[in-house]
Amino acid sequence: MRKRGMRRQLVGTIVSNKMDKTAIVMVERLVKHRFYHKYVRKRSKFAAHDEGNVCQIGDKVSITESRPLSKTKRWRVNKIIAKSVLSL
Repeated sequence: MRKRGMRRQLVGTIVSNKMDKTAIVMVERLVKHRFYHKYVRKRSKFAAHDEGNVCQIGDKVSITESRPLSKTKRWRVNKIIAKSVLSL
């Protein structure tokens, strides 16, 4: 029996939860510019599976890589790190 490889984990913020069982998570990272040597903020959006529809916009969450769940979903919401303080 082979062991499963380590799955990537990222931390990001929920920017949309309008779909059923799906949340869009924005992950920010700092990358050093090759020429100017300044740090540039890069952002990526990932569609993540949210089974119980518990995530709200502004929540800080941890997502884990998984098998393809749909055309665009390859991540699952692992846990909610901090709830949003926004009241919509």
